[in-house]
Amino acid sequence: MKRVSLLILAFIFGLSAATFAQQKVFIPMDASQTNHLKAYGIVFNYLKDGNSVQWLLNYKGGSFLAPYSDALLQETRLKNVKARTIGAAEASQIISEVEQPQSNTSVVQLDKAPKIAVYTPKQALPWDDAVTLALTYAEVEYDKVWDPEVLNGKLSEYDWLHLHHEDFTGQYGKFWVSYRNHPWYITQVNQMEAMADEMGYNKVSNEKKAVAREIKEYVGNGGFLFSMCSGTDTFDIALSAEGVDIAPTPFDGDPADPNAQQKLDYSKTLAFTDFNISLDPTEYEHADIDVPVQLNQVDQKLDFFTLFEFSAKWDPVPTMLTQNHVSSIKGFYGQTTAFQKEKVKESVVILGESPGRNMVKYIHGNYGRGTFTFYAGHDPEDYTHRVDDPPTDLSLHPNSPGYRLILNNILFPAAKKKKRKT
Repeated sequence: MKRVSLLILAFIFGLSAATFAQQKVFIPMDASQTNHLKAYGIVFNYLKDGNSVQWLLNYKGGSFLAPYSDALLQETRLKNVKARTIGAAEASQIISEVEQPQSNTSVVQLDKAPKIAVYTPKQALPWDDAVTLALTYAEVEYDKVWDPEVLNGKLSEYDWLHLHHEDFTGQYGKFWVSYRNHPWYITQVNQMEAMADEMGYNKVSNEKKAVAREIKEYVGNGGFLFSMCSGTDTFDIALSAEGVDIAPTPFDGDPADPNAQQKLDYSKTLAFTDFNISLDPTEYEHADIDVPVQLNQVDQKLDFFTLFEFSAKWDPVPTMLTQNHVSSIKGFYGQTTAFQKEKVKESVVILGESPGRNMVKYIHGNYGRGTFTFYAGHDPEDYTHRVDDPPTDLSLHPNSPGYRLILNNILFPAAKKKKRKT
């Protein structure tokens, strides 16, 4: 009798274990989600622990489906992320619905969390960086790299790289007119000059161009590059000006090449072409890639950009990059606020633009075996973020659509590679 009881218990517990093994954790990413940004961090760290996750593109805002785990479910509760346990039958039904041929939805398997690096200086600067804010709030681990690490070949250790609010032309953000007598600016110039000398370069502008070329090579070798604000256009400007002095006297001690514009090589850039550089040290613009500030012309309440809808089954990468619970996102300024549409290369995919304003906000492209994604503007939740403004508190914006775009970019490198159907 006792043996029979033990067999029954073993059967029950075995059935229970099998049932749990078939269960899934469903994390919705539509408007019902309580904390979109933390959800990305939970998924990223679940991948980092060796698990796989299914990303349901265009299904309830780009929801996630993961194998059941007590720890995973507990983590969602601790982080106030909406999630629920579903059985094998419901999970199968969802997958079947998502894979319907007539539906613009798709299942993408996420297998391995990318190793992340953020290109950022060691010294403190009087502005923050939206990506490091997002990664920190979502609790996604990352390393910091700067010019010495880049020039010494350390980028090969990372899958995904973000470019800090940076000036790769060596003109210190063109803050000379407004801030040249401020302690932080003086310190920044001194530190960069010392670093360039230490790395064997006679000028910061030459050293920064070398950094840009190394980063481009990193992308060509299969790296995933993401950049915001002035880290986008100054990167391409620096690439186009290899061997050409485009820095006026206040920045490097000698005049810019008077024929610099004619010597630019657009074939070396990733995203932009046919732009005109500014050789005026007093102008707070590097080139005409950026859309001029229009604070007095556009009502903030009416300033927005829209995301394009891509075919989830045929174009999974741009679809992953545009996953959101809304299709229109409020605009925001930066040193580089948006890109002039006519300056974007035809090979680049436009992910988001401002309707009727010829402004491109969010773009993506391929180079070699890698990809790049450029997102204009400084802070998606601070319309006119300025020098010395306090960092944005993301706990006040847990459902930010603008910040979601940043976090889409840390997950898409984890996707199991599929051959494009186009």
